Formats: sequence, structure tokens, C-alpha cells
Amino acid sequence: MKQSIRIASGQGFWGDLLSAPLAQVSKGQVDYLMLDYLAEVTMSILQKQKLKNPALGYAKDLISTVEEVLPYLMERNIVMITNGGGVNPEAARDAVFEVARKLGIKGVKVGIVTGDNILPRMDELIAEGNEMRNMEDGTPIAEVKDKLLSANVYLGAAGVVEALKQGANIILTGRVTDTGLTLAPMIHEFGWSMEDWDKIAAGTVAGHINECGAQASGGNFLGDWKSLPDMANIGFPIIQAYPDGSFIVTKHEGTGGAVTRETVSEQLLYEIGNPEEYITPDCVADFSSIQLKDEGNNRVRVFGIKGKPATPFYKVSASYADGYVAFSSLTYSAPEALVRAQHGDKILRQRLEQLGLQFDEIRTEFVGMNACHGPLAKAIEPNEVMMRIGVRSRDYKSVERFGKEIAPLILTGPPGVTGFAGGRPKPSEVVAYFPALLKKETVNYKVVVEEV
Repeated sequence: MKQSIRIASGQGFWGDLLSAPLAQVSKGQVDYLMLDYLAEVTMSILQKQKLKNPALGYAKDLISTVEEVLPYLMERNIVMITNGGGVNPEAARDAVFEVARKLGIKGVKVGIVTGDNILPRMDELIAEGNEMRNMEDGTPIAEVKDKLLSANVYLGAAGVVEALKQGANIILTGRVTDTGLTLAPMIHEFGWSMEDWDKIAAGTVAGHINECGAQASGGNFLGDWKSLPDMANIGFPIIQAYPDGSFIVTKHEGTGGAVTRETVSEQLLYEIGNPEEYITPDCVADFSSIQLKDEGNNRVRVFGIKGKPATPFYKVSASYADGYVAFSSLTYSAPEALVRAQHGDKILRQRLEQLGLQFDEIRTEFVGMNACHGPLAKAIEPNEVMMRIGVRSRDYKSVERFGKEIAPLILTGPPGVTGFAGGRPKPSEVVAYFPALLKKETVNYKVVVEEV
């Protein structure tokens, strides 16, 4: 058993800093590189891409990243783990193999973890009595079944652990939890039982810190953010984990940003509900038990974490088509910029009503005045205000006609207007989120490891 392992975060979402993965494997010693690409809406985007082209459906940035980091992975014995396989891990694997052939690198073992995609099984699952009711309003998934774009369960770390046991250098998964990508190496290297709830919870907390990239090392920091050094070259976090479940959050020397008790604490509080019950498929972690010690020099020790048994359910992340939206904006200049923008909004809304258009929602923001703080915004006299208006409807024609009513405001509304560019806004499809629960025994993951 190793005395410690270092698990580097390389991406916090699809579209994160492209230079981060290479920096993590080249600027210092790490054992694992974790890349988190998936958010709830990402799965529906990837599913649409796969429907258009069966060879797609994974995070396309992943392949250029593999081309950069693969020589380091093989030379330094670093294992890369990512959920960037999206809805098509098989195609992602084939693309990775192509990169290996292009670089002339042999002996690359790529593992894929599948089984999370339950969309093809939806009729079967519903027929078996799995209602999968919406966790927010109780609607059974059958009511939106015909409009579903994607449906995936959040798998845990077990499939990744199996791929590690089979010697994979690169592991590509579908919808595995963000936390599971960091937890899996700790289970594998330290021989933890999947029912040692305190240790599994510790690995889950480590995964939560790692999952959002540089948010744990100074990015998006609400504290004394002006004091953070060299943010242009911010270092992404690294978890230095130990067999007893404790770990240190750090980053490579010479990189920007900072790892402090405050930056780590902010990330710990990100996207959690009840801190005593952080529920994952692997365990229920008690965030109220977390203890932090700032050891200085960009090192924060995390320890004392308690966990509870996992629930019998997987969370389902489904998405479905729910109408159309369109957005547009006009900018009004001073004097009376806000008054002009408000009057323009009033005129537009009246015209839309007179046309008899059907909208489920019309929303206007006055950027520069209240777009961030809404009714809490303080009254000021801004130099300019952008009126940004959006509409949502299940009626395509109403949304399309809205787009034709923006440009006329330039010459038929308040003065001092600019900022109309790019032509008429076009309707785009609304993707609605549908969270539900599904019994674990109805889902089986599959692991395949192949070598090029």
C-alpha cells in the first residue's frame, strides 16, 4: 500500500481552462489526473450531438487534451480519470486510441464505464413499476417520456475502481458522480472497503473539493480576492490523500492563486443542501464533521470526516424538450438611460400583447442597474443600461415573432439606443431538467478495458 497519493484536478466543467491538464501533469509529481466535464445540461447537449453523428456524444475538448498529456501519462505513470465520455464513452475511447496511434505510443490501456444511460430502457423501467417521480414536483417521468432527450443515473466510484484494478491508464466514463472520480483512486490504492463509511465519506469530500477545478485554489473567491497572486497562471488543486482518510489540499509550486482555509471552505459550501447529509451513490457524507487546518504554504489539511451508509437509490438526471426561448437586447445611453430602457420594455410588451402572442414567461433585465441584484439594487444614474429581454413559450411561432419586434424599437421607441447586432434572435429549444430516484438494483454498470 502506498503511503500517499496525489490526485490532481484538471477540469471543473466542460469549457474550463484548457491549459490546466497539461500544467497539472508537467509542473510536478501527481499520480492521477481527474477531469470533470459533466453538468446536468451537458448530457442533453451531448445526446443531441450523438443523434446527429453516432461518432460524437463525448466532450470534444477531451481529445485535444489527451494529445497534450498522453506522453506525460505514460512516462510518469499517471492515470487519467474523466467522465468526459458523456453519452458515448465507446466513441471517446476510439478517439483516444487514434491519438495514441498518431503519437506512436503503444501499450495504452483505456477503460470505459457504461450502464448509466437508461434512456433506451425507459419503457421497460416504467413498465416494471419504476415511477421515477420528479424530486421537485412529484410528476412521474412517464408524463414527459415522449419528450425525453437524455436520462442517466449518477453512478458511483465502483466502476472506476474496477477499471483501475484491470490496469487502465485512461478511464472514460459516462455519468459518474464528480466526487467518484477522485474517490475511486483512494479506494483502489488504499484497499478501502466500500462500506467503510467514514473513509468513503472522506474520499467524497476530497472529490467535492477537486470537482470544481480552481474554485478551491482561489478562483471565484469571495474573500480577499485582490491579494491572490498571478491569477493568470492559477494552479488547480491537488489532493494528497492518506490511507487513514485524511488528506491535504495543495497545488504545484510556482503556480498562481492560493490554497487556504478560506478558499477550501468556500468550495466545501458550494452546491450543498443539508451539510449533515451530502448524498452520493457511494455514501452519505457529514460535512458538519469536516475539520480544516491551514498549514501554510498552500497546504490545508482536511480530517475528522464522518460518513453514513449509502441510500438504496441512484439519482436520475433526465432532460426533456419543453418549448422554445429567444433573447435579445438593446442598449440605452444617458441621460435617463434607465428610464429610456424601461420605457422601451413597456412599449415592446404592449406590442407583443396586441399581437396576441402566447408566452409562458417574459423576463426583462436592465444590465448595469439590476440584472444581478434585482429589487435589491440601489438607485443610481448609470451612463448606459442594456435592456435584455427573453421570452419562453411552447408556441414556436410566438417566439419567432418576438424576434421580429426588437429592431423596430430602434426607430419607434425611446432615443439614445444602440447595441443591436447579429440580426434577429432565433428560437432555441428549452431543455428542462427532471431529477428523480431509481432503485440501484435496476441498474448494472459495465467495465471494459482494451489496449492499443
